[in-house]
Amino acid sequence: MKLSRLGMLSLGLALVATPVFAQADKVVARVDGIAITEREIGLATEDLGERLAQLPDERKRDEVINYLVDLKLGAKAAIAAKTADGPDFAARLAYFREKILLDQYLTAEAKKAATPEAARKLYDETTKAMAPEEEVNARHILVEDEAQAKAVAERLKKGEDFAKVAAELSKDPGSGKEGGSLGWFTKDRMVPEFAEVAFKLNKGQVSDPVKSQFGWHVIKVEDKRSKPLPDFAMVKPQIDQYLERKAQQDIIVALRDKAKVERLDQPAAPATPAPAEPKKP
Repeated sequence: MKLSRLGMLSLGLALVATPVFAQADKVVARVDGIAITEREIGLATEDLGERLAQLPDERKRDEVINYLVDLKLGAKAAIAAKTADGPDFAARLAYFREKILLDQYLTAEAKKAATPEAARKLYDETTKAMAPEEEVNARHILVEDEAQAKAVAERLKKGEDFAKVAAELSKDPGSGKEGGSLGWFTKDRMVPEFAEVAFKLNKGQVSDPVKSQFGWHVIKVEDKRSKPLPDFAMVKPQIDQYLERKAQQDIIVALRDKAKVERLDQPAAPATPAPAEPKKP
């Protein structure tokens, strides 16, 4: 959540009376006698985000302090101009106060949901439901036409090393220099004609020429396996993020369900007429 507009609006109050939390902070600079604290540097660093990302680390702190100097001076000038006296300032201050309250509340509550136990439980449940997926580790030699592919296949049948022939003849700019190696892949990562043949071959087997939209291939399967499950430690940051977002969504939905929302800017829905009483015989 962006804090810069709130900072611009509320700094006037900080100039008149230093907040209690700021009194405990280390003062790192002053401008016209107004303190700039470590806590404010942290808030400004979070607020400036992308702007700071483009700077080298050694320049970031100076950039933040310079920004806070300008902010303090601007806020002081705004107070002198009585900018804070109008109803617009009060409305903006109230709006951004509520926005930050919601953000901090959701962040704190969401952290409670993303426990190590909850993350492990979600990981175990998800991986248990995942069907094993086959992977192939293969090499290929790509040439332009069928005659070339047949010639390649003949050389391989006579015992020539697949990787050496691939390095010599393959037109694939990515794998050719690597002896035709494509590494491990699942069926959906390759064009259908290629994948259909590769996944039918046994370990160590070499295919007949195969045509695809890229040309003609000769394929050798080096190995086959079931795709390993993602390591828990590797995916835990994504799991935590999911748990936190879901918790926030659940909180908002629960708050709305309990609330009475009235739209005064829209006409009221017409009342449903009562059912007619049946006629007496």
